[in-house]
Amino acid sequence: MKFPDNFLWGGSIAAHQTEGAWSEDGKGPAIMDYVTVGDDGQPRKIHQTIDPECRYPSHIGIDFYHRYLDDVKLLAQMGFKALRISIDWSRIYPNGDDLEPNPKGIEFYINLVDELKKYHIEPIVTLYHFEMPINLVKKYGSWQNRSVVELYLKFCKTMFTALRGKVKYWVTFNEMNHIDPRTEASDIFTYIIAGLKYSEMKDKSQTLATIGYNMTLASCKAVRLGHEIDASNKIGCVFGIEPVYPINSDPENIMNAFRQMDRDFYQIDAMCNGEFPQYKLAEYEDDGIQLAFSKNDSEDFKEGKIDFIGMNYYASSVAEYHGAKEAKSALFGGLTNPFLETSKWGWTIDPVGIRYLLNYTYRKYGIPIMITENGLGAEDRLDDNGKIHDDYRIDYLRKHVQEVKKAVEIDQVNCFGYLTWGPIDLVSATTGQMSKRYGFIYVDLDDSGRGTLQRLKKDSFDWYKKVIKSNGKDL
Repeated sequence: MKFPDNFLWGGSIAAHQTEGAWSEDGKGPAIMDYVTVGDDGQPRKIHQTIDPECRYPSHIGIDFYHRYLDDVKLLAQMGFKALRISIDWSRIYPNGDDLEPNPKGIEFYINLVDELKKYHIEPIVTLYHFEMPINLVKKYGSWQNRSVVELYLKFCKTMFTALRGKVKYWVTFNEMNHIDPRTEASDIFTYIIAGLKYSEMKDKSQTLATIGYNMTLASCKAVRLGHEIDASNKIGCVFGIEPVYPINSDPENIMNAFRQMDRDFYQIDAMCNGEFPQYKLAEYEDDGIQLAFSKNDSEDFKEGKIDFIGMNYYASSVAEYHGAKEAKSALFGGLTNPFLETSKWGWTIDPVGIRYLLNYTYRKYGIPIMITENGLGAEDRLDDNGKIHDDYRIDYLRKHVQEVKKAVEIDQVNCFGYLTWGPIDLVSATTGQMSKRYGFIYVDLDDSGRGTLQRLKKDSFDWYKKVIKSNGKDL
């Protein structure tokens, strides 16, 4: 096998990190509109109201809402085959429970998709990428409430219908799999996913389990709905997964590694196997957790299997073990691997991990996989000539693409796309920074919100252009 001729080279962005225009054209306030800027040493603060003295990065983003024509043109110059975007729920239904959608919101996304298709860029649309209307948290309690599942389906139906015939690939959720009672939790992660702070949950285990179940069910119901509206739709879900290695060959450490890695897969099991896993329900029972089931749930799981798996990959970790003294990693828990380098933000750099994960997941489920996010956050500097020489990013991406290539060509993994995060600099979800840059395109904006918003090509721009043109041969 080799990369097929129609392999989807491109990138991924999210509405709340790029669009800005947070209160324009009928958009309502969303959960991320209440989160301040932070940095790698100071966590983002989550507010209940908007403080005019504070900076909320989502309010401006990178002004993609007003600049998307120029930005899409730049991506087309690189030869992009695909761009993954997200639909901001609060731009379509400002309060989440409105009787009618906001026509200007629908119009924006139709225009954006049409612009992508003008340049033969395949739009991949994520329906939920941390953009829940704040009203659904305050009025309904977020995903704890089954009513929110139905409101989400109403939103999905609106967009499936509005973009019918224009969009082939859909994603129901981004990284919902970090919600689980036995997963390390923090305020920012639970808030990003569900608009609720972990520290303020009264019954944490019950709350997280309920949210996880309802979001999984919502995804399956959305897949079923999307197929009913258009049988040609290819609908997947995106998961943030990292390999977890044992520190050595001690069987106890190997078992710990398996258990810590496996906790991120129960929702994938549900969406690929057609039922919510019995082992998870038994685990909940042991923990005193009770879930509310509807008579139609089992049918929704059975009929709502995903068509592909979206895989977000950045780093790997080592499982916790007896006697460990290292600090925990900065990503999803676990310990830092002593054999690997780390980025400025503490994320391990492990190209082989992406090949391992592709193999592990494809052998487990046997359905196509798309790499939906992979990238390096780094501090980029302009030289005296206004150029950005980001050889470190090229090196990171080259090594990861090489491992994806091995997975396809040697291991026979059906991987049909590779999307970098994010092809243009954008707001970091976890820190709110602009200085944590991922793009091939530099955006003149600093962490304080100062800058011209001018776009500049980095050295990686031309490198990725060559990769795409050669279909992965010229690395």
